[in-house]
Amino acid sequence: MKTSAFLYPWDVNGDPEAAHRTAALGVGQVTLASAYHSTRALTPRHPRHRIVTARHAAVLYPADARWEGRELRPWAAGDWAPGDAYGEAAEALSAAGLEVHTWVVLAHNSRLGEEHPDTSVVNAYGDRYPWAPCIAQPATRAYLVALAAEAAVRPGARGTELESLGWYGLAHLHAHDKTAGVGLGDAGQYLMSLCFCGSCRTGYEEQGLDAGELAATVRAALEPVWRGAPSDGGWTGVEKLLGEARAAATRAWRDERARTLQEAAVTAVRAAAPDGFQVLLHADPVSYHCGANAGVDPAHILSVADGVVVPCTGGADRLAPFAREHREGAVLAANFTVVSGMGGSPGTLERDARAAADLGAGELRLYHAGLASDGDLDAVRAALAAL
Repeated sequence: MKTSAFLYPWDVNGDPEAAHRTAALGVGQVTLASAYHSTRALTPRHPRHRIVTARHAAVLYPADARWEGRELRPWAAGDWAPGDAYGEAAEALSAAGLEVHTWVVLAHNSRLGEEHPDTSVVNAYGDRYPWAPCIAQPATRAYLVALAAEAAVRPGARGTELESLGWYGLAHLHAHDKTAGVGLGDAGQYLMSLCFCGSCRTGYEEQGLDAGELAATVRAALEPVWRGAPSDGGWTGVEKLLGEARAAATRAWRDERARTLQEAAVTAVRAAAPDGFQVLLHADPVSYHCGANAGVDPAHILSVADGVVVPCTGGADRLAPFAREHREGAVLAANFTVVSGMGGSPGTLERDARAAADLGAGELRLYHAGLASDGDLDAVRAALAAL
């Protein structure tokens, strides 16, 4: 199985052994971040540092002239990835015999929400989610499509993986997160992720809903949940809380906005890319799900992109809806966390990879070669050798 490991440029730059150490794992490809959100990352083997703090979402290369005159534009990285950090790392990895693909984070950007608060998702209570750009807003969509094309098609890259190309919602890894006191469940997460910005209010009205009444219905439906009542899981739980007609109308609006954004972004990337450039999405097969693995309709996305990267840590069941489409030549990559401290299980990677292959996966993704301990990487090396 073709296998790619995720890396950040700061895992490679300044460490003369990093590229060869990655190649020695047995992978043939690296998925290298070119546009990324804010993070605090461990670098356990780097000769100069152990912790890298990326203070805001940034492009990890010099942005070009396409952004001149635009209000919404990407930010340059600070000292954690200066200059063309992506290009420097990509060159080292290529010299070690690795194929390099870009890793592009799109609708996940806290700095965008802080400096342009009107771009953010607004929940039914009027709270803004600064990490979550609303993908229904025309200016935000234009920004994301332009960013996808620029950040994906970097010199020498053979393909790209687009993360967060869809709705982001309440769920978000945050440095000081304290939102787990009430178990929202799948249905509650959906209600708390519904956006009520001006664009979305208009969209709901186009679906025959009164946006004010919808927001009031969401608040009323969640009131028992705040008092400790269980939130039923799955779409039937959403229908129970909102009513079938309201639930269907919200999903119709949100699914259409996500699908057309995905189409536009993939089209823009292909227009900028050389022939044979591969375009994959990090994806969840349930279209109303939010987050880094964007909710998609499997049949639709496999008619748009070259394939998907699917989260499989803890179980590979999410592969099945994509595999059932039987799209000729489509890439179905199973993504496994191989960092034990982040809930991964590198010791079972061989078994898990074989199970994923049985469910239709033809490729593997390993998250994350820069964050993993030496022991985790030893286990990965052994698993890939056995495969």
